[in-house]
Amino acid sequence: MTKRMVIMLVTVAIVLGGIFGFQVFKGIMIKRFMSAMAAPPQTVSASKAAYSQWQPTIAAIGSLRAVKGADLSLEVPGIVDTISFNSGDDVEQGAVLLKLRSDDDSAKLQSLQATAQLSQINYDRDQKQFKIQAVSQATLDADAANLKNANAQVAEQQAVLDKKTLRAPFAGHLGIRAVDLGQYLSAGTAIVTLQALDPIFLDFFVPQQAIDQVRLGQTVSVMVDAYKGQAFSGEISAVNPKVDASSRNVQVRATLKNAGHKLLPGMYATVDIATGAPQSYITLPQTAITYNPYGDTVYIVDGKGVAGGGKPLIAHQTFVTTGATRGDQVAVLKGVKEGDTVVTAGQIKLHNGSPVLIDNSITPTADASPNVPLDR
Repeated sequence: MTKRMVIMLVTVAIVLGGIFGFQVFKGIMIKRFMSAMAAPPQTVSASKAAYSQWQPTIAAIGSLRAVKGADLSLEVPGIVDTISFNSGDDVEQGAVLLKLRSDDDSAKLQSLQATAQLSQINYDRDQKQFKIQAVSQATLDADAANLKNANAQVAEQQAVLDKKTLRAPFAGHLGIRAVDLGQYLSAGTAIVTLQALDPIFLDFFVPQQAIDQVRLGQTVSVMVDAYKGQAFSGEISAVNPKVDASSRNVQVRATLKNAGHKLLPGMYATVDIATGAPQSYITLPQTAITYNPYGDTVYIVDGKGVAGGGKPLIAHQTFVTTGATRGDQVAVLKGVKEGDTVVTAGQIKLHNGSPVLIDNSITPTADASPNVPLDR
């Protein structure tokens, strides 16, 4: 029995030892296999970090307004008799646009003119008679007063008659006619808008901290939503001499040429004011930056590998400090040196130390002013 027990225990020990040894051997082999297996290289696009000259600017928003603009109306009521313009016409200053029916006012004017002529005749006759002492000084003074009164009544009636004629107060471009022939107009009813469009004003606000950078004659670049990708050039023509106490902003006015009448009063516009001398920054496409709550990062490619020879390069993650942006570009203040190869697309697949292959057949845009031709 003892011999059998010993044989059984030895057999069990051999079996358990074999199982344990196999597990240890399997773990060693798996470890060797995993350590020998490298991560496959990831295909990314990359570009060289380089310096660019950037012009410092102040950004603002504002509204366009006409140099001269008014919604025309008459200060007296009446019925529209004649209309002498079409919607959208360009008119000169003083051009007759509309007349109200004025037959009764014209007749009254003629009556008052006749009375004034008679008063003039009586005054002239009495002057001659006064020289020969045929009338008294009191009679001559009364005739002079009657003549002045008659002339004043003529002038008053002429003014009433003139108020029934609408004239262009300045040269400009007419809008859409809002009245028709035979229509009764109350005093102050808007008839048509008249706007002088060339040049045109742009009013905007800048913070008081930037007022020392704003000067008369400075160039501004203006963009409006109506013309995507097109900028309009102008100059600062006035600066308000006081600061708004509620917002601490200062109103500034720029004047823009508008020969094509593309810009219209009331349009919303964005403004860039060139200030100071151009500055040099290392710039990268904005797609190269990975923005995180704990800091912004980029992947810099180790230049020891050979990009085109089949040997993968190594990407290392590094923290950067970014500055202003211009179009598709961002200024990098710290973390990247000139000449560094920086991953611009595909970094979502990477981690620190990832092997990469560079393929720049498709690259993200990196234009400081994408599709912005300047209209002068």
